[in-house]
Amino acid sequence: MARLVIDMERYGDVDVVRLTGELDMSSKHLLTDALAGPLASERPRIVLDTAGLRFCDSSGLWQLIDSQRRAESRGGGLRLVGVRGVLARLLTITQLVDQFPPYSSLEDACHWSSLR
Repeated sequence: MARLVIDMERYGDVDVVRLTGELDMSSKHLLTDALAGPLASERPRIVLDTAGLRFCDSSGLWQLIDSQRRAESRGGGLRLVGVRGVLARLLTITQLVDQFPPYSSLEDACHWSSLR
């Protein structure tokens, strides 16, 4: 079983969370735990860098959707950058590309003036 490694840092007023490995049923709790603090903030602005993800299943995708909804309910948002491979395919198949629009770079994703 591949591990999910999560690295977090602040980029201005944005929490940047880098995911490496596999996001699935057995590892989604790690992302839940990592996002608990940022999602509890007054106006969470979170960018998930998914370039290092090798795999994501439907439970991982559901975790992303739930986290985005929680962030938006507090006046913030959750964005994805580095989407490729299995995650890109999942977003396309499930027609969630509009919900998670692609950002070409971390810098673009962190400029929140264009919050949708």
